[in-house]
Amino acid sequence: MNRTAEKVLSIIAVVLTAIGTVFGFIGLAIFNLMKNDPMFKAEFEAEMMADPTLTQADVEMFYTVFNVFGGFLWLIIIGMIISIVLNIVGIVNIWKNKNAKLAGIMFIIAGVLGGILSLSSILLYVAAILCFTKKPPLQDDMLYANQSHEDSTMRPL
Repeated sequence: MNRTAEKVLSIIAVVLTAIGTVFGFIGLAIFNLMKNDPMFKAEFEAEMMADPTLTQADVEMFYTVFNVFGGFLWLIIIGMIISIVLNIVGIVNIWKNKNAKLAGIMFIIAGVLGGILSLSSILLYVAAILCFTKKPPLQDDMLYANQSHEDSTMRPL
């Protein structure tokens, strides 16, 4: 069965997810450089302490939020890497015409892990729907269409 549309959509999604992962690593590196830079910390603290309504505890809370945000960035990057792996497994299943339903399930899981409403996830959802809905032609229908009936009984379409 020809599954060119699923192949193209999933390959585009892999490329977009890989680009997003690279940008995620770059963003994480910049974030960690800023977070660990003593000059940035001193500047940030001076700016925060210039506001008379903020206390030292509030500044420490901002540092805690920065640390949580760094962990969240790692979680997103790990999810995107898992998404790439599942997408590649789905592509291999489609390419060899093994199991289209398994590939569709892999595409849906990869779409959720790659970002629920990102462009690559939407492409994966469409590829998964195509995997579930495209059916190969039935062999029985071909047999009935090629047989000739001498009696006047009706044959299936």
